[in-house]
Amino acid sequence: MAEDIKRLAPIIAAEINARPDQAAAAITLLDEGSTVPFVARYRKEATGGLDDTQLRLLAERLSYLRELEARRSTIVDSIRSQGKLTPELEAKLASVATKAELEDIYLPFKPKRRTRAEIARERGLGPLAEAVLADRRIDPAELARSYVTDDVPDVKTALEGARDIIAEGFAENADLIGRLRNHMKERAFLRSRVVDGKQEAGAKFSDYFDHAERWATVPGHRALAMLRGRNEDVLSLEIEVDADDTSPVKPVQRMIAAAYSIGATLPGDRWLMEVAGWTWRVKLSLHLSLDLMRELRERAEEEAIHVFARNLKDLLLAAPAGSRATMGLDPGIRTGVKVAVVDGTGKLLDTATVYPFQPRNDLRGAQAEIASLVRKHKIELIAIGNGTGSRETERLVADMLANMPAPKPLKVIVSEAGASVYSASEAAAMEFPGLDVSLRGAVSIARRLQDPLAELVKIDPKSIGVGQYQHDVDQSRLARALDAVVEDAVNAVGVDLNTASASLLARVSGLGQSLAEAIIAHRDETGPFKSRKDLLKVARLGNRTFEQCAGFLRIPNGAEPLDASAVHPEAYGVAKKIVAACGRDVRALMSDGAALKALDPRVFVDERFGLPTVRDIIAELEKPGRDPRPGFKTATFADGVDDIKDLKPGMLLEGTVTNVAAFGAFVDIGVHQDGLVHVSQLADKFVKDPHEVVKAGDVVKVRVVEVDVPRKRISLTMRRDGEAPPPRGNNAPQPKSAPRAFSQKPQEKPAQQGAFGAALADAMRKK
Repeated sequence: MAEDIKRLAPIIAAEINARPDQAAAAITLLDEGSTVPFVARYRKEATGGLDDTQLRLLAERLSYLRELEARRSTIVDSIRSQGKLTPELEAKLASVATKAELEDIYLPFKPKRRTRAEIARERGLGPLAEAVLADRRIDPAELARSYVTDDVPDVKTALEGARDIIAEGFAENADLIGRLRNHMKERAFLRSRVVDGKQEAGAKFSDYFDHAERWATVPGHRALAMLRGRNEDVLSLEIEVDADDTSPVKPVQRMIAAAYSIGATLPGDRWLMEVAGWTWRVKLSLHLSLDLMRELRERAEEEAIHVFARNLKDLLLAAPAGSRATMGLDPGIRTGVKVAVVDGTGKLLDTATVYPFQPRNDLRGAQAEIASLVRKHKIELIAIGNGTGSRETERLVADMLANMPAPKPLKVIVSEAGASVYSASEAAAMEFPGLDVSLRGAVSIARRLQDPLAELVKIDPKSIGVGQYQHDVDQSRLARALDAVVEDAVNAVGVDLNTASASLLARVSGLGQSLAEAIIAHRDETGPFKSRKDLLKVARLGNRTFEQCAGFLRIPNGAEPLDASAVHPEAYGVAKKIVAACGRDVRALMSDGAALKALDPRVFVDERFGLPTVRDIIAELEKPGRDPRPGFKTATFADGVDDIKDLKPGMLLEGTVTNVAAFGAFVDIGVHQDGLVHVSQLADKFVKDPHEVVKAGDVVKVRVVEVDVPRKRISLTMRRDGEAPPPRGNNAPQPKSAPRAFSQKPQEKPAQQGAFGAALADAMRKK
């Protein structure tokens, strides 16, 4: 294993902008079972301060390179068993850096079904192929005459056999394949056409009915759109190379010829040139086109997964409203509005179902019931789910609050993405065994306003709806990426050991579902944990696990004040030396860190804890348990703008960014249909990456540019220099209505090419 690390560390270090010794240390720690959050936070001396992003990339590349090494070993063993492994070939195999190059070299040695070339060799035509290649001055037909036998009835058959043998050699030449592949990557176009008869059924793909663009620069969202069109049998896709070259001999054919010094004048050369063209058309073109198509998909999937992961991180780290008594309303028309009340810790206090809409139309009764619960439980926040009926529910709450004395609760429209998934989950059933499934959704809506992270970890990340073509990408890769995001987010914020759910604890470094449940069981049996050290009393939780998880678990108001901070128990000795140097009690110091600023961190460095750790401890003592999430802020929707039909060009509105894709950002403006701010409309400057300007959960001001009601598309702008004309008369609504916190919807948002032009019909998610 040490040799493995020594060999791989320099390769990975170059890719993550680090030194080989840093990469080697990180690999060693990960191999020993340390988690990325633990290494990033508590082993900075060992890794030289590699952050979680670098470590995630390191772990991903380490997995790929080890898979490459395993495949390389298998291939070497296979070739050696055939008696064909030469020192030169072994050295060549050892030098390649990608799986594709490795497979190119292995191609001639790969066990395969009986080929036409093998049949030709069995008929004695191998020497004919060698003779044609050796002496180009002789007409191949003349050479072939002496190879006519009972198995080879004529010259034509003999030449076809020789062609099959030579073509197989061309097609298995690793260096040639590599050059052809690189040529295609530089020159190829991706061409999409509509399948005859599918124009009407596939109208949502109309932008790709006759579309071509360079393979190398196809944006991921457009690639996935076209691939989906192909999967739905609406589009045909092909890789075109040198389509604009009008010469009779294409560059690819000339490249094959050059690899074998095939000229244009000698009889043998002319015949070999035809073989080169035939090899390209019949063998290499298809093989390499499939390679490029596969690489295009992988590239597009990687981009989509990256977008999803970044949006998920923004959503998980959205601002919490805090520990306040909250009412959750899950809107419904015929089935009624489900009501759930939770206290500041998220504990369920009360539930109800009211029927203000059709068919009962008990508006006053619903308002009276909700008002009664507000007074009874001293509600400070009302979270209204953003599904069907949300604006109607918001209006009835607004009217109710208008008649209530101050202080009034704040009403906020909240995403209910994934709430139904949670409601029907095993975790929800265990948490609320006697509660109706529909009421569980109202509880989730209330809690996700209090603390989005703590509630959303209970839901499969793929159900939260911030992805781009999430169902079209490799699901295992997507799951790994999203799990990493959730793990990093949970550990960045920290977890209250005495109030956290099993779902939240399971994401803490070193824990998992089983240990999380064991912690809950221990807590239920013996009461709240008084110190971090009490974790060692939990069944199956040993010293190694304690090392990994302890720093991320918090115990506010415990016997040890440092247990409420991100200082790891292993460094309490250093922390107490720092406190002693300030001449203050630790609790007093943690509430007033001015004395810490005068300290020289270098004084507290010892053999075990270096300057990075000491600085982290001082920073933590200044603001113990600080939350990296932003302050709570809401968007305010405009009165009288409840439906897409209410929108008019020029309206200035406030909304919440629900999703960010490569082509722009989607914004919820309260009309049950997100609007798109195309990347070109995000700012008064050129924007390459929309994430440079906005992230999921941001509250933004937008102006309506265009509304397409039949196709349910809304085009918005955030630009000042190119904004639409100001609204006139009644088109200028006053923003007096419901604030909105972070807002996501459960459906995915496929890619769009421009605000309207290349968008698929399902690009705008519906509620």
